[in-house]
Amino acid sequence: MFSPISDRALHLAPARLPATLLLDLMRHQRYGVEYQPIIDIASSEAIAYEALARFYAADGQPLAPKAVFDALHASPLSLYQVEYDMKQLQLAHAPADASQLFVNLDPDAYGVTANEAEDPLLGLLASHEGLVVEIIENTDVADAQLSQQLAQAFSARGVRLALDDIGAPNSMLSLDVMMEVDWFKFDRSWLVRARDSRNRAALTHLIAFAHECHCKVILEGIERPEDLALARSLQVDCVQGFLYRKRFVSVSQAARPARTAA
Repeated sequence: MFSPISDRALHLAPARLPATLLLDLMRHQRYGVEYQPIIDIASSEAIAYEALARFYAADGQPLAPKAVFDALHASPLSLYQVEYDMKQLQLAHAPADASQLFVNLDPDAYGVTANEAEDPLLGLLASHEGLVVEIIENTDVADAQLSQQLAQAFSARGVRLALDDIGAPNSMLSLDVMMEVDWFKFDRSWLVRARDSRNRAALTHLIAFAHECHCKVILEGIERPEDLALARSLQVDCVQGFLYRKRFVSVSQAARPARTAA
């Protein structure tokens, strides 16, 4: 999902962003994208990129993505429009060597049109070959039910899925959603928790479960050689993180496409 290290470098945003700032952000589409490579452990090659949302204030200063999305949840239609616009940008500027592109999708945004005859967001993403849609981890039962609906809808259209942030603090796992995905992405918090024997046992069994289901495993938050060594010992398939920051690709808001309404 969002890169925790990158967000440290972004301006800290207040708990509640001003409505005028959000309106200006949307009106002028002050958006950007950062593409982070997903590295195959065996070959050390980038087998995919994840597209991460970036937002800017009118003066060009970066805004913390999590703060923007948290504020947008108060207006589901605005959340949907920003998600749609952002996905257009992410698809349009994907690196040329990206045979697979991972994009995050908030179930609450999907839920805006989930029960309608037409779903522009589903149509947009389902038309892109090599796409993997990351479902953001759940925080309550209602989220889990919506995530399951999202997973079933995209899977029915042939879109591959990843479950993001597995094991993140204050999140919950849905077994039904886990059964629908092709990729398991484990939260960076496991890098610390794996030092504890019980936590490591849980992680080891989850990785084994993923492999038994013929799914691939990604460990996020790799910053140091020691993190990579841990990933190797856990037998995950791929890693992602700031250890590979020299291979990040950024697109500024100046390169955004013309706005198309969802």
